[in-house]
Amino acid sequence: MSVGGRFLLDLRAKVNDLEKQLTETKNELTQTKDKLADTMNELDETQSKLEQTENDLEKTKLDDQEVIKNLNTENNDLKQELAEFKSKADDLENNLALKEEKISSLTSDLETAKEFENQLNEANKSLSAKEEETSNLSSQVEELNSKLASAQGEITLINSQLSELNNTLLQRDNQIQELTDKINEKEQMIESASEHLHEVESELEELKPPDIGAGGFASDERITCPMCGATGKHIKTVEDKAKVLSYVGHIPMYAKKHVCKKCGYEF
Repeated sequence: MSVGGRFLLDLRAKVNDLEKQLTETKNELTQTKDKLADTMNELDETQSKLEQTENDLEKTKLDDQEVIKNLNTENNDLKQELAEFKSKADDLENNLALKEEKISSLTSDLETAKEFENQLNEANKSLSAKEEETSNLSSQVEELNSKLASAQGEITLINSQLSELNNTLLQRDNQIQELTDKINEKEQMIESASEHLHEVESELEELKPPDIGAGGFASDERITCPMCGATGKHIKTVEDKAKVLSYVGHIPMYAKKHVCKKCGYEF
């Protein structure tokens, strides 16, 4: 709840007015107490005079009747004055009670006003804290919106780059497919050439004269690995791609070499 500054100023003015009335009432109460004290002093003095007059009256009663009559009159006047002083004192006491009641009421109103002012100050502090928190939240929201806009821009850029990459990948896939087709064609050609080569090798093997060993027969046991000494089935014969003997059409004819299956040595 927001409290207007004008309302606080009015409340402060009211509190100041109550304090001023309280001060004035206290001053009036002090004056009334002083007047009551003076009246009581006068009452005591009058009582003393009355007592003195009664004593004098008793003393002079036998001497002079006229004096007695005057003293009686004076005594009656003093009694009437005393009654007036008592009435005045009662009025002052009643006025004093009213003033004290008014002071009590003003004090209560003043305390209530101060308490309400404290509550308003607390409410204003809480409101200020809420406004500061709201301001901080607004700043955070603006910062998040800025980051969101930046992130959306980055996402748009990434999507664009992703689209370009997809197009590039599609082109690469097409190129790979084309290369794959070409490789397949080349492999088929190589396979066909290899089959033809094997046929030619078979024909050459048939035409090649057999090796004559010590017993007059071909013997693979004679081929021995110079590295580990393996012989027989541990030695295999492969084409030496580095040595071309001739060409059959466009197909190269390679020389042979031995490979040891145990140590991998080629000779």
